[in-house]
Amino acid sequence: DAAVEKAYKGERKISWMEIYTGEKSTQVYGQDVWLPAETLDLIREYRVAIKGPLTTPVGGGIRSLNVALRQELDLYICLRPVRYYQGTPSPVKHPELTDMVIFRENSEDIYAGIEWKADSADAEKVIKFLREEMGVKKIRFPEHCGIGIKPCSEKGTKRLVRAAIEYAIAND
Repeated sequence: DAAVEKAYKGERKISWMEIYTGEKSTQVYGQDVWLPAETLDLIREYRVAIKGPLTTPVGGGIRSLNVALRQELDLYICLRPVRYYQGTPSPVKHPELTDMVIFRENSEDIYAGIEWKADSADAEKVIKFLREEMGVKKIRFPEHCGIGIKPCSEKGTKRLVRAAIEYAIAND
């Protein structure tokens, strides 16, 4: 509020609205409601949200509230600007030349959350399928092994690359 007040000399302000996700939402919506539909609807409607740290429930259901938010809202781009700030120590010879933007896929690969814990019946079933049905021989230590699948689609890759190219063109 103070930054907006100073920047706009009192001519603008932010109207804050608290919405709930995580542990706080279980107090408002019920014990098992960690990511309420109302929260997702409000983020879609207002198109902006400031999110703090979230506690992910232990024991199943949602593996990560951050991943669930990304998937539900299709937040597939992790955009990371990287630049040098004068006076900051750097191991790079010419840090002043550092000015780039990294685009990383945020919803596929490991972020899909397709994983099974070590020693679970499902992990053993997947490992058995991979070894016996698919001929996979590269699982070095299959006993007491967790397993995950990293889907990487052509569509997901193309839309990320397209967004990066559009960003580069728009930002010269």
